[in-house]
Amino acid sequence: MTFGEDWGWGAPKEESEKILRVFTDSGGNFIDTSINYTDGTSEKFLGEFLEGDRDRFVVATKYTLSIRKSDPNAGGNHRKNMMRSLETSLERLKTDYVDLYWLHMWDYTTPIEEVMRALDDVVRSGKVHYVGVSDTPAWVVSRANAVAELKGWTPFVGLQVPYSLARRDAERELLPMARSLDLAFCAWGPLAAGLLTGKYTGMSKEKPEGRLSRPDWGVSERGKRIAAEVDRVASEAGCSSAQVALNWVRQQRGVVIPIVGATRPSQMNDNLGCLGFQLNHDQMKRLDEATKIDLGFPHEFLKDDEVRELIFGGTFPLIDNHRT
Repeated sequence: MTFGEDWGWGAPKEESEKILRVFTDSGGNFIDTSINYTDGTSEKFLGEFLEGDRDRFVVATKYTLSIRKSDPNAGGNHRKNMMRSLETSLERLKTDYVDLYWLHMWDYTTPIEEVMRALDDVVRSGKVHYVGVSDTPAWVVSRANAVAELKGWTPFVGLQVPYSLARRDAERELLPMARSLDLAFCAWGPLAAGLLTGKYTGMSKEKPEGRLSRPDWGVSERGKRIAAEVDRVASEAGCSSAQVALNWVRQQRGVVIPIVGATRPSQMNDNLGCLGFQLNHDQMKRLDEATKIDLGFPHEFLKDDEVRELIFGGTFPLIDNHRT
């Protein structure tokens, strides 16, 4: 999303290519974009950068969001927008296939059956290898995969939603569902738009920029407390705050992949530094306790000791539950 300056922030073409090379020279091969990122500039840049070495990379892009505000056919989850969007993305990316095609956001309008059948069609055509779903309720994803399995269509293999120390609400339904259905979990915003990098606490020399620097976004008191705890762990571990935040995401159970972005090569280098170490048990525990959320009903209700006794009698402590 940072490739291109069309939205008033981000990186110009030359800088974008440098950022990509830092990533690929370090062994990175999974690249995530969208038809609407920087109004199409992101896909166009990537098409030029990857030309001649396309098969080395796992390229993911997305469809759903409108490209013409007055045209109902230019946005949404329906087949017409999907097919048009895919052809547009393939042309920009200078390729004849996409490795992973995401439904970007659920529109609450298109039938699940239409979406899954159309996605199966693009997979069978060879233009898409796998399909995933982003920013969609857990009940929709689970039902969609059940329909796909029943019909013999291509199911979702990945889920992409916001997840970070500052935003853990995915733990209520989405993350448990991903584990249960064996979906790769891609976390966007793992640094909370820069909040967890030390920019807003003075820990980092980087200056605030982009969305969080806008006066109308602001930083909540809870966010400040979380950022301060991340800074403390970073100081003790001898690493950057961003590396702490990324490793907390990486060390969650299951296949959890933080999606990192950068506007400068130095930022990408710092992000990749998280691969050189892991947070210890005490550090993970401190971060969990400083950021935990109330899971609400039915989760908290079903974890209550009295409720467990109603279900299991006195045998719950004797059960080794491999599903937790």
